[in-house]
Amino acid sequence: MQHDDVVWAIINKTHCSHKVTTKTQQFCRNEYNLTGLCTRASCPLANSKYATIREENGIIYLYMRTAERIMFPSKQWEKVKLSRNFEKAIHQINENLLYWPSFIKSKCKQRFLKITQYLIRMRKLKLRRVKEVVPIQRKIERRERRREEKALYNDIYNFPQMAFDAALKEEEISGESEIESDKSDEEEKEMEIEPELEKELQKSVEEVDEFVEADSDMDRK
Repeated sequence: MQHDDVVWAIINKTHCSHKVTTKTQQFCRNEYNLTGLCTRASCPLANSKYATIREENGIIYLYMRTAERIMFPSKQWEKVKLSRNFEKAIHQINENLLYWPSFIKSKCKQRFLKITQYLIRMRKLKLRRVKEVVPIQRKIERRERRREEKALYNDIYNFPQMAFDAALKEEEISGESEIESDKSDEEEKEMEIEPELEKELQKSVEEVDEFVEADSDMDRK
């Protein structure tokens, strides 16, 4: 059997890994602590008969521990799922903690109320439109601004407008001269081809005449 008074005397006067001491008060970081305070009544280590309320993935549970279960660490906590209906859940707490101390019973109800309230607020926040926070990358912005300034002033690619227009006109003139030279070359080629075509036409005409004369001679005979 555990002696609660002895355990509390050791914890209170010596070191406890769950204890957090401030200038005004002492707090407890144990996950099963009912109030969050380091006191004799709310210490889960120094009370063999203890109960608390916990929330897991949006579901609220009532955890209970008795002196008979204290010797089995894996089975010392009895877990009861509480209803989503507030009145039914309070009724479940009253039923399970019927003969328990009034301090534990009242603190369990208060803790259940607080957990229910923050779960309702969480659900409301999820349903609302959440603004997306986009971080400002100041280094990249400064670098881009410097590049823009360099491009506007004294940059290799920043040609004067008059010189740029003159270069465009020169390119247009050179393009037109190339087109004219291409046309003249084509005309010269056509001129060279024409006499050859005339010769071929004459040959074909002479052959046709010879064939016609041969046919007329055959008819006369």
